[in-house]
Amino acid sequence: MRLRVVDLETTGGDRTAEIIEVGIVDVTPDGAGGWRASPPVSRLFRPRGEISVHAMAVHHLTPEDFCEDDPHCDEYRLREMFLPEPADVMVAHSARFERGFIADTAHGGLPWICTVRSSKAVWPQAPGHSNQVLRYWRGLRLDPALANPAHRAGPDAWVTAHILIDLLKEATVEQMLEWTREPRRLDRIPFGKHRGRPWAEPPDDYLRWMAGQGDMDADVVAAARQELDRRAGGVTGALAAAPDAG
Repeated sequence: MRLRVVDLETTGGDRTAEIIEVGIVDVTPDGAGGWRASPPVSRLFRPRGEISVHAMAVHHLTPEDFCEDDPHCDEYRLREMFLPEPADVMVAHSARFERGFIADTAHGGLPWICTVRSSKAVWPQAPGHSNQVLRYWRGLRLDPALANPAHRAGPDAWVTAHILIDLLKEATVEQMLEWTREPRRLDRIPFGKHRGRPWAEPPDDYLRWMAGQGDMDADVVAAARQELDRRAGGVTGALAAAPDAG
């Protein structure tokens, strides 16, 4: 089995942003009952538009880091990176972000593992679940030449790969796939006139409106439906009240 860890750096934080760096690390069985990580591979892609100041402050990639020979990132370029050596599962830390930029057709429609959700399920007591917090909390001894600098695609993929290997000591691939598929736990309403309020407070008609919006965030729709079901005494509502696994 080949688990492909991917990390992206982009020109900004919204869906209109462009990919400007891709990092990949493959995690495979080591033949002795454990897992090993391949050396990270990364590639720069020249942006068509501007890089936001906020993005530069995170990854420190500036226009001067790119040359005319660097290609723009598109699905063809991603397929060049992903498909020559096929994987079985895609992995990312906060996979929701990477999935927003990488079309299923770029990697063959593989399932995803989110190491944020998986780490919350396995280590709920952790002081935080960011890539770097888990790196140091778990005492991962990583070569600085490969693990640094933080917030660059290759090093971040390397750190995530070792978090994944650590997780695989306590959970299976199938468990992590299931945790990733589960709706994201939302303790409070994230927008609108009831923003910041617990799901138990809004009236039924507002929740029914949210539950019926086909173009709304799937996790928001799921949370609204779970609350409606809870009020009706259904099983889904009982699940909604359980501790967060994602």
